[in-house]
Amino acid sequence: MARLSTHVLDTSRGRPAAGMTVRLYRNGALLAEAETNQDGRTAEALLASDSIPTGTYELIFSVGAYFGSSPFLEDVVVRFRIADPAANYHVPLLVSPYGYTTYRGS
Repeated sequence: MARLSTHVLDTSRGRPAAGMTVRLYRNGALLAEAETNQDGRTAEALLASDSIPTGTYELIFSVGAYFGSSPFLEDVVVRFRIADPAANYHVPLLVSPYGYTTYRGS
């Protein structure tokens, strides 16, 4: 089964980012919306199927709402491509109020 998942780590506090809204889009259409749990993960994979359509996707993390009070970052948009419809894709976000990084995890 192919899966797309994410998790968020709050590097300014040194812990998972619980309670952050994450939305997944493809071609402008909302595919999934979830909130991170106490481990900074969505409770379920954002996509899980025998195959995931190839193409460009966007994960939008509501960083401003998470940090609150005049945030520098509002939404963090991670645009990525799925090339193998049978593969697992894990896209973590490491974030602080003033910066972020992401990568393809396992």
